[in-house]
Amino acid sequence: MTLRPQRQAVTDPMGDFVDPLSNYDPPKYGDELEKSLDQDVASKAMMSTPYKTVDVSVTIHEAITMMVALDIACLLVTENDRLVGVFSERDVLNKCAERFEQIKDHPISLVMTHEPLIIYDTESAAKAINLMAIAGFRHVPILDVDDKVAGIVGPRRFINYLRKFITLE
Repeated sequence: MTLRPQRQAVTDPMGDFVDPLSNYDPPKYGDELEKSLDQDVASKAMMSTPYKTVDVSVTIHEAITMMVALDIACLLVTENDRLVGVFSERDVLNKCAERFEQIKDHPISLVMTHEPLIIYDTESAAKAINLMAIAGFRHVPILDVDDKVAGIVGPRRFINYLRKFITLE
């Protein structure tokens, strides 16, 4: 059995309640980009829509054809409306190109990236960028609180986001 520490009210010497956040200084930001990265949610800051989902049973050939027709670099793969993977241009090059004729009629699940790292639509733009930069993902799916697909962030959207804050002279 684990005992939890008891919460104690913060009081001043007179026994009156003192709000622990009353002495809180809001963060100071160096510029508007830094503020946006901290405060703005990724789904809105980086325009995470539109996006394209496909069922896990779609063939590799159908998926690639769709990506070319829509001029997109990544598909979100779902099964029963739940995200189960992503299929990106990297998957095409690394897993399909060399043996395309043999596998083109197989389901996308054979070559997709399973269980991708995600962010939720309430999380900051900085978290999305962190996953892209540190974890090495070019595309980060965004889910809502019900774990349904809400969008995707990728390099193009990240660059467009940065353009709002960076001016070249």
